[in-house]
Amino acid sequence: MARKYDNRKLYILLMGSCATLIILAWFVVRLFSIPAAVAMSAVAAVLPPAAAIVANWGHDKR
Repeated sequence: MARKYDNRKLYILLMGSCATLIILAWFVVRLFSIPAAVAMSAVAAVLPPAAAIVANWGHDKR
């Protein structure tokens, strides 16, 4: 049960960083550098699938 809690904690951390990157990119960084905002958005787009993989890591598939 402790492992599932650790996966959930890491999932929340990854999704929180995804939301933070999107908010910062769209509302703050784009005013100063559009390429940086696009790069931040691209990184944020990769995080949800990675978070889903982390959340399901180690679960039995039976």
